[in-house]
Amino acid sequence: MQAVSQEEGAREALRERLGVGARYDAAAAPARELGWARRGTAYFARKLNELRDEALDGASLIPGWSRRHVVALIGYQARWQALAIEQLRTGEAVALPDQAEQAGQIVLAATLPARALRNLFDHAEVHLNVEWRDLSNSLWERSVRDIDGGSVAVRATPWIRARALWVHAVDLDNGGAYLDFPLGVLDALVADIVGHWQSAGTVPDLLLQPTDRPEPVRLGAGTTAVNGRMADLVRWLAGRGARRLEHSAPELPALPAGPYLVGRHSRLTSLI
Repeated sequence: MQAVSQEEGAREALRERLGVGARYDAAAAPARELGWARRGTAYFARKLNELRDEALDGASLIPGWSRRHVVALIGYQARWQALAIEQLRTGEAVALPDQAEQAGQIVLAATLPARALRNLFDHAEVHLNVEWRDLSNSLWERSVRDIDGGSVAVRATPWIRARALWVHAVDLDNGGAYLDFPLGVLDALVADIVGHWQSAGTVPDLLLQPTDRPEPVRLGAGTTAVNGRMADLVRWLAGRGARRLEHSAPELPALPAGPYLVGRHSRLTSLI
């Protein structure tokens, strides 16, 4: 209780310093995931800003997609999340695109002038961050509509955003690396991928042995051992290729489809 009181006291002191009208996260907000999303925004922005305008026409690590498509995807994901949360917060109806419309918007945005494409990313991420900061404790416990007509928990949106930012920052193929990811993000990505395989009934028989973690990760029967740094294991599990991995089988096994399918059918293009 004392720690909670100290934390609330620090929060109140911050509010006083920021003054009237300042925005800050509600106490019930998922602080860890918001931190990952905001760090991911800064990381993606850095890799994007390092690219000259003409370099945006170059290929990304997503087959068939230029870097322009990746920037458009990340920009629009923030916009769609922000609009869904704004609709919840204000109660006013907002037109949200279905999956086909999302794909069309990404393709169209990829043709924008470089400055407009960069502005899409900048403005959309600011809008989303404002919406997160304006959510009350009770609204963090609500849900918003996803593109399939179902719903997704509002408190899940920061992680959904974070994973897209980190994974697609590397997809820009501009020196980004899974080794740059926060350790917690790497662990959460593994849990995400394994959870997807479990839901699909396609869990491979692997014994993942991170050289920089104390415990292995056993999947299925754990038939094939794969060793490497956690960052390199996650890169492989996410379908982005194998680097610096050692394995007990003659060849690395083929992995089942994961949640981070690339291209226009990626689930990362949606609110969920």
